[in-house]
Amino acid sequence: MNVIWRNYICRLRQGKVPHRCQSGVHPAAPLGSRILTDPAKVFEHNMWDYMQWSKEEEAAARKKVEENSATRVAPEEQVKFENDANKYWNTFYQTHKNKFFKNRNWLLREFPEILPVDQNTKEKVEESSRDQVRSNFSRMQGTEVHCQKSCVSSDPPSKGRSNFSNLDLEEHSKGPGKTERFPGSSATFRILEVGCGAGNSVFPILNTLQNIPGSFLYCCDFAPEAVDLVKVSFSHASYSEAQCSAFIHDVCDDGLAYPFPDGILDVILLVFVLSSIHPDRMQAVVHRLSRLLKPGGMLLFRDHGRYDNAQLRFKKGRCLSENFYVRGDGTRAYFFTKGEIHHMFCEAGLHEKQNLVDHRLQVNRKKQVAMHRVWVQGKFQKPLHWTQRR
Repeated sequence: MNVIWRNYICRLRQGKVPHRCQSGVHPAAPLGSRILTDPAKVFEHNMWDYMQWSKEEEAAARKKVEENSATRVAPEEQVKFENDANKYWNTFYQTHKNKFFKNRNWLLREFPEILPVDQNTKEKVEESSRDQVRSNFSRMQGTEVHCQKSCVSSDPPSKGRSNFSNLDLEEHSKGPGKTERFPGSSATFRILEVGCGAGNSVFPILNTLQNIPGSFLYCCDFAPEAVDLVKVSFSHASYSEAQCSAFIHDVCDDGLAYPFPDGILDVILLVFVLSSIHPDRMQAVVHRLSRLLKPGGMLLFRDHGRYDNAQLRFKKGRCLSENFYVRGDGTRAYFFTKGEIHHMFCEAGLHEKQNLVDHRLQVNRKKQVAMHRVWVQGKFQKPLHWTQRR
């Protein structure tokens, strides 16, 4: 990792760079973001951050969704899209290879939790977190407290992995994760990316972790073609089985074993994946993933938000169910609200550390067109004493 990124992450963890950390607080602008203060300058850049919708714009978006949802896909067709979901995504990667999505180099900015924290930094993060909680308490409006009331846990609010004592972690390390041999069994910091695709998150993460001893990355997808693309890229780069493991896995199959035990992951990355799953199966997926985390582990989430331009562009006859659509290539997409995300992850017994709606204005300067983009982003932590609902 180069010096600029290393210094930035260090400053970010110490609270010296504005970043998104509170559930109920409007996020501060990250480094390099653009805020539109003069509407006349809207076409000067490709993207503007933290855009507020007018009542008229929100009403127009709601009307557009009502129109494109009026005609639903026939039930027999919906069954086909569900049963053959992996085939449609496999065809997608056979067609586009690794050329469709750009590498997610923004991951470290939004999710610094991807990096392991050494003991010295932990103390600084904990002190910074206490100060930040005190200064922002009146603005938070009890968001985390409300979340914990809906979670099955008796833990007090935690501020990060650094809250868990060495004794707690030592006791946990005596579990099956340390006695069984499996890929990454000797690692001290483990990440799983669910729905890795062609590796657009995998390689930025590996480029960062490859010089950090004890770190290991798992990545999975239910499309064999996607996993093959990642493995081919492995063969042309300086990655080894000591650093990463890519495997085929369907997260909707609760009976399908992972190549590692439950309770051993420090981080799970779930980015633009849950939206492709049928809404009726999402909660079970989140339940299963939560079992993979160790106490204090973090699940990092980002996906499509309600009324994103991608949702507004769907034509009539592409709607499967409320806010759930099928694209022309057979792949599917759901568009979330902040409240839905809150309920789903807290129902799985996780503590909400962040839950925000990211509104941006994307600009096509050549065509002089501006489009509202909406994403939801969250960070959810597994408590020390964790009980999962069913």
